[in-house]
Amino acid sequence: MRMGNAPAGNPTDSPLEPHMTHHPLSVSTFLATLLSTLLLFTVIGASTAQAASAKEIDIKVNDALKRFKKGVGGASEFLGSAKGVLVFPEVIKAGIGIGGEYGEGALLVGGKTVDYYNTASASIGFQLGAQMKTVVIVFLQKSALDKFRNSDGWEAGVDGSVALATLGVGASIDSTSLNKPIVGFVFGNKGLMYNLTFEGSKYTRLDK
Repeated sequence: MRMGNAPAGNPTDSPLEPHMTHHPLSVSTFLATLLSTLLLFTVIGASTAQAASAKEIDIKVNDALKRFKKGVGGASEFLGSAKGVLVFPEVIKAGIGIGGEYGEGALLVGGKTVDYYNTASASIGFQLGAQMKTVVIVFLQKSALDKFRNSDGWEAGVDGSVALATLGVGASIDSTSLNKPIVGFVFGNKGLMYNLTFEGSKYTRLDK
């Protein structure tokens, strides 16, 4: 019996070799990602390259605390009851799609500087350009402060929680209304900022 030859099939159509679909990265997406990455490294690189001296940080921290006390009612009494206060006078955030932020500050205990720290974090989402903010983190419990100081790199949301203070216009703060172990305040040129989170921010001790 004569058997006919089966038609030659395309080897790529074999069920043992499934089709692979490639999705090339568009030029605009690539350029946006590249630009955001370069901007991120430029901001952080410039900040670390021009790291402030201890004296410069102290001056900026004192100025930030003056602005904080002037702009928020009851701030002086509130800070006086704190076990420790971590102040970052200038935290710079920049990015296009992918962003990051960096700042240097000081930890005060009993009104005196005991250590210097930096803060850094990265974020993904809609963001364009750069902005600067001031961060004040208040430790209301000694155990929370001790854990922070004894850590080798402390991350908010992992090693401890920082509650963002949300005060209405003209409202005052006190230790009874803000009864969390750690409370954070973020403010810019227009006052306190609320649509933010501390989660993911890392704090590392500096040698100054």
